[in-house]
Amino acid sequence: MTSDAGALATQLAKARLATGRYATSLHAAKADGYQIITQMIPDMGWHFLNPAIQGFDVTKPAILVYERHGRSWQLGALEWVVTEIPATPPLPGATYGSFPAACHYKDGTFVFARVQELCAKRSPRTGSPFNFWHPDLVTLHVWVWYPNPDGVYNSTNPYIKPFNRG
Repeated sequence: MTSDAGALATQLAKARLATGRYATSLHAAKADGYQIITQMIPDMGWHFLNPAIQGFDVTKPAILVYERHGRSWQLGALEWVVTEIPATPPLPGATYGSFPAACHYKDGTFVFARVQELCAKRSPRTGSPFNFWHPDLVTLHVWVWYPNPDGVYNSTNPYIKPFNRG
């Protein structure tokens, strides 16, 4: 095992230990301050943000990405977001995705909008109240709770396609 692979394995083990209580308990995540920010995104899942968590700490992900299996929830990925790619990757071999600027609503619906002034006070789809807006983001997904044949850092995961319906 190369030193990068060993370092990554150590970091992923720390992440799993720290987030184990959330693996099959969305209730535990909500009790710890995570709130829905996106309803199901195809090939990703539902995203729950803890707004109190800032910066990168492998044991404290800002976002938990869940898969829904009927009435059960399973944690699939951890995610961090920043406004620009870090000069030094926080994890060995990290690769990044992106998420365009968007208006988010309390029920997890969202609408892409380049500036906050374009955000409606209520979700155009559901009528849910406005929650927050963010600029273009750089995303770092880490699939530590669900296997991903496209890689641990890939933004999407083809294995979750059969899930996350409704």
